[in-house]
Amino acid sequence: MEDTYKTIAYSSSEIIYKEKSSTFYGYAFPLESETELKSILETLRKQHPHAVHYCYAYQLGTETILYRAIDDGEPSNTAGIPIYRQIQSFSLTNILIVVVRIFGGIKLGVGGLISAYKTTAQLTLESCEIIEKTVNIHYVISFDYKNINKVMRVIKEKKIEIKNQKMDFSCEIEIIVRKKNAPIVFEIFDSMFEIAIKSVL
Repeated sequence: MEDTYKTIAYSSSEIIYKEKSSTFYGYAFPLESETELKSILETLRKQHPHAVHYCYAYQLGTETILYRAIDDGEPSNTAGIPIYRQIQSFSLTNILIVVVRIFGGIKLGVGGLISAYKTTAQLTLESCEIIEKTVNIHYVISFDYKNINKVMRVIKEKKIEIKNQKMDFSCEIEIIVRKKNAPIVFEIFDSMFEIAIKSVL
């Protein structure tokens, strides 16, 4: 069962690529959800107020893939798709690449634009630290406090990571389990008396 994926460790530094007096600024960001997109683009617009095009592509997910490629005013498929193809070429996910263009007065033509956006995205990714992460499943275990020792013993034995815990008369622990180990962990808790387990998104 494939339960790893490649992404970038942290945001890239700014990459600058010049073509016929146009300047292209490349940025890569780790991305966990589409909601992060707006603030990243707003920051780049403040950083480059004279730019005309903020083209980008992103990919999210491991089993269900979500992606977008945006030309932002450039001729159709000359910016977003060349950027996205670099994400595919490096086999990455949970990543956003933005290329900001400052127009220098000379038109590049369709071929020139495709080449410039592709090259900027490629140089940006080459500057990044690429890492492998595991695909994880989150579970919430619910139980009465009297059963805490039983639950904690399994967590310790299986070296399970705890994300959140609420300890009271009734307890809830959110755990993170690597996908390939998830069915076994689920079965252990599911078969225990007075203990409930459910997956959370």
